Order: sequence, then structure tokens, then C-alpha cells
Amino acid sequence: MSTTMRVATAPVSWGILEFAGQGAGPSWASVLDEMVTAGYAGAELGPFGFLPTDPGALRAALDERGLRLLSAFVPVRLAERAAHAQGLAAARQVGALLAACGCEHLVLSDDNCADPQRLARAGRITPTDALDETGWRSLADGVNAIAQALRDEHGLQTVFHHHCGGFVETPAEIDRFLALTDPATVGLCLDTGHYVYGGGDPLDCLRQHGHRVRYVHLKDAHPAIMAQARTEGWNYFQAVAAGVFCELGRGCVDFPAVLDALRARSYAGWLVVEQDIAPGQGTPLASAQRNRAYLRKLGLA
Repeated sequence: MSTTMRVATAPVSWGILEFAGQGAGPSWASVLDEMVTAGYAGAELGPFGFLPTDPGALRAALDERGLRLLSAFVPVRLAERAAHAQGLAAARQVGALLAACGCEHLVLSDDNCADPQRLARAGRITPTDALDETGWRSLADGVNAIAQALRDEHGLQTVFHHHCGGFVETPAEIDRFLALTDPATVGLCLDTGHYVYGGGDPLDCLRQHGHRVRYVHLKDAHPAIMAQARTEGWNYFQAVAAGVFCELGRGCVDFPAVLDALRARSYAGWLVVEQDIAPGQGTPLASAQRNRAYLRKLGLA
């Protein structure tokens, strides 16, 4: 069956991070302009407050550039039950803006700054680093509650982003997470680069959990930098600064096979190109243009 997959990008490809420690970066207007120049049709919100938070102003900024707003990435300290109320409030705040702009999804993640040990061991997690039963129940309850609230209040579908440095990183942890969360309200955002860095193959994820994949981040991972990060014990942000998430087609993700697998499942959603870089590093516009050109060669006009 033929499917249409449209291509978007996100402010993180310009070094605009949702996590703690965000420094000065390019203006929101210049980022949106460069997204258009590079050939993208949609965008994610980035950290709340980076783009205008007034719905009318945000819609105007997007409409004048012909961009569609898709979603926002919201990190929450999900393994800490005491942090759930604050996380739900943050998700509701973002969700109200997304709904006012016609979005369908919110991308929820475990905050990868919540636990220094997990952040330090990103990319080389072992079973001894995993949550205990209490932690898993807290995380699953938090996700289920946020997803239910966003659906009831804003009509949004929550998709969970497995993330290196958070408590849901490895394929085994993703399996456990999906078993504990409500499939009616919680989908999976498959991030190809994080899945590889977390020790898996995105094709395996699509084979096992394709029915839960409702949103996709296209990200590549450089094998030599991953190996060096593991050997030298880098933390997550050190690996990002070293370029572990390289331009599409220059790493080890088999994008032709991933796209074929998505088409086989009749996936017709957005594909969001993310090349996570540290603030002030990289060549965002040039990289965004090369990433877009690479996907055109794979048939994504």
C-alpha cells in the first residue's frame, strides 16, 4: 500500500535543547526561516518559550512561512512520584498551546537530567542500572495519567520518547515500558538514533512494537563516536557535543530499511529529522539541507 510520509524538523537540530543548561542560541525567527530554506514542511515546538507562546502569534509565525506545528518534546521526572504534579502541569501548559495550533501529538519523555548515574552511563546501560519495581510503577503511572489528561482535556495523543540518559533507554526497558502503559492512550515515538545508541536496531523495534509506533524521529548515530563514548565513559551530553548524532546517512542507521518497514506498516505520519547538537556547535542550516537532500534521494519528496 502506498503511504505518504511528510518530513519535518525540530529546534534541537539548531542546538535548542529542552533539557537543563540551555545557553544562548539563534533567534526563533531565524530558526524557522532556516527550516523553510532547508526544505522542511513541519516543525516541533522546542522548549516552551522558545517560540511564541501566544497561540495567535505562533500560528501567524508558522502560517507566514508555510510550516505546520506538529508537537513538542516534554521531559518529566517520571520515576519520582513526588514530581508528577509538576510534570502534569508542564504537559498541560504545553498541550494547551499545541491544541490551539491544531496539533495531534505531544512527545513525552523521562527527564534525562533526573539521575546523574543514568546520564553518566548513557549508551552502556546494564540491568543493574534499571529502575526497581517501585520506580517502574511510578514511571508508568505518571505516563498513563499525563496521557489520559491530555486526551481528555485537549484531544492530544501522547507518544513516549525513549531517551538515552533517562530511565527508558534500552530495548529491554522499552519493552517493559510498553507492557506497563495503556496502548489506547500511550504510543511510542521511535527515535532511530537513540534506539541505536541504547543498544538496539530500529528494525527490531518496528517488528516487535510497530503497532505502538505513532510518531518517528529520524536520527543517525556515528558508530566510531559511539564506541569512543562507551570506551572512555562519556556522559550523554559529552557524546552529543562530540557529534554522536551525525548527519543522516553518515552513521549506522539503515534508513532505507527503516522507511521500507514504515511503508509496510502503512505509516502515514510525520518523520521529524533531528540532529541533536550542543548549543553553538555544528552547521545547523547546512546540515539540515544535507539531511533533507538525503531523504529526497530515498523518495521522500
